[in-house]
Amino acid sequence: MALGEGSYQVLIGPGLLQEIPELLLRYAPASRYAVISDSIVAPLYGQRVAAALEKYAPAVLVTFPSGEWNKTRETWADLTDRLLQAGLGRDGAVVAVGGGVVGDLAGFTAATYMRGIPYVQVPTTLLAMLDSSVGGKTGVDTPRAKNAVGAFHQPRLVVADTTTLKSLPEAQLAAGMAEAIKHGAIADARYFEHILQWRDEVFAKDPQVLAEIVRRSVEIKSAIVASDEREAGPRSALNFGHTIAHALETAMGYELLHGEAVAIGMAVEAGLGEQMGISLPGTRSAILEALRSYRLPHDIPPGTDLNRLIETMNRDKKARSNTVRFALLERIGAVARDPDGSWTIAVDHGLLLSALERGS
Repeated sequence: MALGEGSYQVLIGPGLLQEIPELLLRYAPASRYAVISDSIVAPLYGQRVAAALEKYAPAVLVTFPSGEWNKTRETWADLTDRLLQAGLGRDGAVVAVGGGVVGDLAGFTAATYMRGIPYVQVPTTLLAMLDSSVGGKTGVDTPRAKNAVGAFHQPRLVVADTTTLKSLPEAQLAAGMAEAIKHGAIADARYFEHILQWRDEVFAKDPQVLAEIVRRSVEIKSAIVASDEREAGPRSALNFGHTIAHALETAMGYELLHGEAVAIGMAVEAGLGEQMGISLPGTRSAILEALRSYRLPHDIPPGTDLNRLIETMNRDKKARSNTVRFALLERIGAVARDPDGSWTIAVDHGLLLSALERGS
């Protein structure tokens, strides 16, 4: 990730967990480490990482209950208290071992603990490897909005050991592919086509194909973030599907996996783009084909209060003057630009409600 003084390596490949101590000593040396993980990943990988680090420096494993609904200010407060209790100082470092929830929470803890200490991302899910571990967005959810409280805090290193994907349930694998589909849809039509061709290999957990997907998605996201670290311009393109997704997650109490919500969001927002004459005809059908190929949902759950959904979107970080703004596709492989040059497009209440009704 090329960010000037904040640049860092993203390492992708099998067996990298075995190299964690040496990698951390090189890229994030510290007098003490706090390994943050959740209740599912800690027994699988968190304990192993903490034990390996103990040979070189004191290391404590700090866990919290698994699930997006635990990505809260209360969990953040508990984590910071436990790091203080463990004696982690400003010369310490945090190691996030797990999926996107772990990465967001651990990153936000590192960003705010003693006004900011280094941290390293060790993603163990496909979604975290190819998307959430890269880019430096950290934060927690609130009852009113997802990721409403957070900070930009870039990691010192990202270590994606692709062998951890062997233990990933199929639903988590598919959820990760939703973000890969998004990357192809916004930036690389050829990659989008490859994703359609790789379905069988992905579900068979072919290590070479999964590694290639992680590599290409990281390339796409890294290039976008490097051009706009703080989301003032082109980084907004990465929000395709996410405005509706975040509102759905909030409204449904985080019952949907993030990738599932993004899949629904992409389907509806692709339809919205066509409805507004912004997206090339056939864009929505291409998105739907990809989502169906990976057994991802694409319809808003029955019974969803659409007006409440729009109210939640109005609290989204991208909303301006009570107007919801969307990253919409021009076509597969390219994001549309607003006539004023911005990377998001304002949509009025009536059009949005119509698109939600069509996609529900």
